[in-house]
Amino acid sequence: MLIRTFSITLLSALILIGCKESVTNKNLETQTEDSVTHSTKDQRPFQKMLSSQKISYEVSAMGSGSIQQLIVQPTGLTEINDKITLEIDGQVINAEIADLNSDGYPELLVYTTSAGSGSYGNVIGFSPNNGKSLSQIYFPNVADNSKANSGYMGHDEFGVVDNTLVQKFPIYKKGDINSNPRGGIRQIQYKLKDGEASRKFVLDKIVELSNKE
Repeated sequence: MLIRTFSITLLSALILIGCKESVTNKNLETQTEDSVTHSTKDQRPFQKMLSSQKISYEVSAMGSGSIQQLIVQPTGLTEINDKITLEIDGQVINAEIADLNSDGYPELLVYTTSAGSGSYGNVIGFSPNNGKSLSQIYFPNVADNSKANSGYMGHDEFGVVDNTLVQKFPIYKKGDINSNPRGGIRQIQYKLKDGEASRKFVLDKIVELSNKE
């Protein structure tokens, strides 16, 4: 009888130890999954989903330094929906979609800014080819345009207004410090045009605004 009681007690202890180990292992698995999830989120300083006219773009950026990876995952294109990954110099600050050439398919515009006090902006655009696949849009550097670069020192802002891409930046006069431009605001409007190899943004209009506007 004593041996039987001892066996039952030993069996109960082993079951209790097994349950504790199971709970501990489960907690460790949960913590590991949480760590992976947080690690993945920490590596994506920007993430946004955009949809229009049955086409969607999931836009994200990975990395925390001055060089990041831009990742674009399209869905809804009729032939090629492959993920696009680009190394970019700067940080993604926003993304939006608009049908800039009125062909029934939304373009994707990703806005980036460089590291440092200048915060020079750039646009990385993609345009659907008749809804079948994506091609990158060429965006000209305003610093290379003699009509637009006078007094230009970065601090760009981008947005779509009435299906037109608009770039705005402060104008610096000679002697202005980085934090205090005195020349007003320059606004540049771009139209999306078909090029020989791909679509491109073409400067359409330059407007000078006062600091109050």
